[in-house]
Amino acid sequence: MVLFEAILLILLGAVLLAAFARKAGIAYPVILAIAGAALAFIPNTPQIPLDPELVLVLFVAPILLDAGFDTSVRDLRRNWRCIAGLVVIAVGLTTVAVAFVARWLVPDIPWGAAIALGAIVAPPDAVAATAILRRVRPPHRLIVILEGESLLNDATALLIYRLAVVAVVTGGFSPVAALPTFGLVVLGSIALGVAMGWLVVRFLARFEDAPSLIILQFITTFGVWILAERLHLSGIITIVVYAMALAWSTPARTSAQLRVPTYAVWETVIFVLQIFAFMLVGLQLRPVFGNLNHATIVEYGIVAAAILVTVIVVRLVWVIFEHRIADYSQGEGGRHSALQPDVSSRGDGLVIAWCGMRGIVTLAAAYALPPQFPYRDLILISAFGVVVGTLVIQGLTLPMLLRYLAIEDDHPIEREFRQARKEALEAGIEAIADVHSNAARMVRVEYADMLQQSLDQTNFDTEQNQLRRVALAMARSRALDMRRSGQIGDDAFHRLEGELDWLELGAAARISA
Repeated sequence: MVLFEAILLILLGAVLLAAFARKAGIAYPVILAIAGAALAFIPNTPQIPLDPELVLVLFVAPILLDAGFDTSVRDLRRNWRCIAGLVVIAVGLTTVAVAFVARWLVPDIPWGAAIALGAIVAPPDAVAATAILRRVRPPHRLIVILEGESLLNDATALLIYRLAVVAVVTGGFSPVAALPTFGLVVLGSIALGVAMGWLVVRFLARFEDAPSLIILQFITTFGVWILAERLHLSGIITIVVYAMALAWSTPARTSAQLRVPTYAVWETVIFVLQIFAFMLVGLQLRPVFGNLNHATIVEYGIVAAAILVTVIVVRLVWVIFEHRIADYSQGEGGRHSALQPDVSSRGDGLVIAWCGMRGIVTLAAAYALPPQFPYRDLILISAFGVVVGTLVIQGLTLPMLLRYLAIEDDHPIEREFRQARKEALEAGIEAIADVHSNAARMVRVEYADMLQQSLDQTNFDTEQNQLRRVALAMARSRALDMRRSGQIGDDAFHRLEGELDWLELGAAARISA
């Protein structure tokens, strides 16, 4: 009962903090990180045990699937140069730099443990960055780059992490011998992700009730990760490829009645997982501090601060260097590929460099280390310090940086949405053009009104939609009166309520920014 009460209090506190963050104009991951750090120093906090082997699959698998599902393959191709540099070179440089700093400050730490620490703190978190960025609406290309980087650098960093942990546990590691195995793991993981995506899409299409479908989505997500790990493949790469395969095939096989509740549940679960990642890892730090003397805590704090500075500086240096190379190549007559938007401006580069906030993957990877791993306490404290430090330092100053640079969104999604909406509605009107009944004429009028909204470049809120909302408000009021008076029961009321909800969604005001 105490454990259950503690979980309820954690959820309540996190929801209240998130509400406060919205009121204060602060991204909620920043507040969650601060609250998680505070839990480590609050006396008499309950201890909630976590199985290290469960942490990665529990926290990382759903979040990677959610991120992979929303990733645009087209946009990844368009920005592949910038993303590849961040995913491969920036992660590698950060891992090596952190390992050297850790060895310099703590000479006794094994190289394998130092590299594991570097891989843990190397990947930035897209959830944190986009939660902050979308409040100030930067150019869409920056969000695409950061989301693509976060999705793929998790795979890069956690592969290095896995190899480093194996090297420490087994007591030996040969890069030359591991290279063929590494290649097979990558190719096998991609193949498994594609195959499981193909199979699962067809399996889930057989279920037409939302609760069953949502439960099966979570079962298959965890199941794909576990299967990959049992086959000694990469769960991270497999889940990312699996998510992209689902995103490509699922929309054509899922109805709106299933898609709306499914998306709502996934959004809620991702939020809950972030809460528990920050809060539970914060709770795990309290016994860690309790087992260390004051001198060791100070030493570990210095190491954590040095690593925090390292990860920020390495990213800044790499992005500045990369953009200098891009400027030089253009000055020498080079040009961008047709697929490659121009993101080489100093403003764009500075924003990308400063979006190095770490998050849930770093926390989960740190806690997932085996209990007897060398310097595990140092790694856990350093990882949490980097997460809290980057979220607070970079997260709180990023909006000010964007305002200072005067970087604004050029609304490419809005333009694409209007074009897609226009062509889709024209196709719908054409499909019933030869039907001359009164019902067909009414549907054509309704679709023509929606089409007119798409043609209006400034306003999606037509007079018809305004009238629809007035009528729906009165209809809803009348339904409530009938329920209160006993004319209809709750079952009929909720059925009517659901129908009015769908109509209200269609009549919502959508003003172009």
